[in-house]
Amino acid sequence: MAKRIIYNEDARRALERGMDMLAEAVGVTLGPKGRNVVLEKKFGAP
Repeated sequence: MAKRIIYNEDARRALERGMDMLAEAVGVTLGPKGRNVVLEKKFGAP
């Protein structure tokens, strides 16, 4: 896969999208009503 190099506003928007995705993923575990999150990997024998 070829690498894309982006600058200025495009780079800032891409970083913001990535940070928003991360914040959504961990946001449910924070705060007084934090919920448990389970991550599962399906590979190999137990």
